[in-house]
Amino acid sequence: MHESWTTRRARWKFNLIPAFRGTGSRIVFISHDWREVRVRLPLSWRTRNYVGTIFGGSLYGAIDPVYMIMLIQILGPDYIVWDKAANIRFLRPGRETLYGVFHLAEDELKSIKERVDAQGKIEWRTVVELKNAAGEVHASCEKVLSIRHRSATRPAK
Repeated sequence: MHESWTTRRARWKFNLIPAFRGTGSRIVFISHDWREVRVRLPLSWRTRNYVGTIFGGSLYGAIDPVYMIMLIQILGPDYIVWDKAANIRFLRPGRETLYGVFHLAEDELKSIKERVDAQGKIEWRTVVELKNAAGEVHASCEKVLSIRHRSATRPAK
């Protein structure tokens, strides 16, 4: 997988958004087709909590918007995607740089489109993990996204 100039520019812009920049994390890669995104979250003065580990808000903030934005980019304007819920489990303290990899496989995207087209609206669940360089999981987050076909939305009042 490689980045295109379009996704590289999107990555640069995304990393400048104050809300995401404040988490201390950075998007380091977006594949040309938006099917893979990688995030890096270092332990630094910006992300360190009172006990010297990565702040839980930074852990969640690093992963919060990514799947929603990926699906918006991939599915296009015929679909509406919103974050609906999340459940994060902190498994070990973050005392080093952590990494998250977000991946959407072709069969998963096909399943999402088929379900939305059949039902009009679905709740899609997925899990993303933040790991250290050795592959040890430090945080696991289940995300729930609401995905609907634009034609299934209510008319404006």
